[in-house]
Amino acid sequence: MESVAEKDIGMQTVNEEIAEERKEKLANIDFKMVAFSLAGRDYAIDIMKVKEIAKAGRFTYVPNTSPFVLGVYNLRGEIIPIIDLRLFFGIKVPERKGDEIENVIIVGVGEQIFGVVIDAIDKVVGIQKSSIQPPHPLFGGISIKYISGVVESNGHLYILLDIDRIFGARDSGKNEIDMLNRQAAQAVADTKKLVAETAADSNPKLETEYKFLVDNLKSLRKFSVTGVNEAWVRSRLIEWTKERGQNKIQLVDEKDADAFLAPFYSPCNGVFWTEQYAAEILKILPDNKAKQIFVWNPGCGKGYETYSLACVLKKRYPDAKIRIYAHDVDLLNVSNAPLLTVPAEAANAASWLKPYLTTTSGGGYTFNQEIKDIIMFEYHDCMNNNSMQPVDIIFARDIISLLPEEFQVSFINDFSEKLKGNGCIFVGANETLPDTAKWHAKKVGSVTIFSK
Repeated sequence: MESVAEKDIGMQTVNEEIAEERKEKLANIDFKMVAFSLAGRDYAIDIMKVKEIAKAGRFTYVPNTSPFVLGVYNLRGEIIPIIDLRLFFGIKVPERKGDEIENVIIVGVGEQIFGVVIDAIDKVVGIQKSSIQPPHPLFGGISIKYISGVVESNGHLYILLDIDRIFGARDSGKNEIDMLNRQAAQAVADTKKLVAETAADSNPKLETEYKFLVDNLKSLRKFSVTGVNEAWVRSRLIEWTKERGQNKIQLVDEKDADAFLAPFYSPCNGVFWTEQYAAEILKILPDNKAKQIFVWNPGCGKGYETYSLACVLKKRYPDAKIRIYAHDVDLLNVSNAPLLTVPAEAANAASWLKPYLTTTSGGGYTFNQEIKDIIMFEYHDCMNNNSMQPVDIIFARDIISLLPEEFQVSFINDFSEKLKGNGCIFVGANETLPDTAKWHAKKVGSVTIFSK
């Protein structure tokens, strides 16, 4: 008769064999999927159906389409319909602002290309195809006919969507998206004139104007158009053409360049943050239980952004010792920033700052010593090497676009090298980090952060 010890040894052996078998299976990855989130739930799409990941906005509205069709979008000269999967699946979506930048997966089904708006991109996940289980009706209120299976990987249960069925490749004429195909095609046809204005291949003149505009932005305002901001610039050109007229597109002086770029800059640019914007930053900051939190703030300017950030960080991480390294190439700004005062009217306008202020003899306000001790203003050109230690947060709004193209790549690589594994990056409201395979994006209101 087997003893208890022998039984335990036998169970341990079996468990070890099971674990070894799982390792062997994981080593034989034969299926990859792009993982993303919708309303807090994990989904995935076969990577073979995904053409690219993008951030896009300002979709061109077309009439007489389904509610889940956000419009059409010019993807490097090709007009594609944009579908919000959340609306298609009946998931509640916060009220959308017209100028929001969305996370978009570009998918190909047959000869058609669609843009699919989702909450956030996760990563590429490799699995063994045999580990995919049949779908179950209980998954998320989504019709089971749109689910090809479910799969568990690294503690996440992914719902694998059947893109072919969603977009009508199998049951042509029998589901909602097949109707969408017809509606989108008709909408594009009905708005041919508008589409021609947005499409480079349909309007070579506009593409030529675009190239001149790119050169003018660079020469007039040192604004470099790259993958960081190209989607915004092209979208802005369409608006600019409507505002100015077809014959007045080009930027003739700095005043024109400033008018073109005015909508580009992030909220509260050059002023203390509003309570609403500060609340968005506060909400999106990740948990961090470290005793010391290091922050890099290149392009700090006169210090309005840096002081606002310091107050938010103090509220978010009250028990941590916070250090912000605030850098700028304007020596006068860096020298004067430690002495920055807050006029009474500015303090009233940004009343959320009041707990961090102290009065001055002149009747105004200045930041208390605790906030001042957080910040170290330094003269530094971010195009030069930086020997700074690893940081938890990089706050670099709108600065990448103002660097020469050749330095943008090295600057973003610097982000990757200096950011801790659990850290996050803030860039401009209309900027993105182009290497989407390396970065995970998360959005709250008008604020997007990137993490590794």
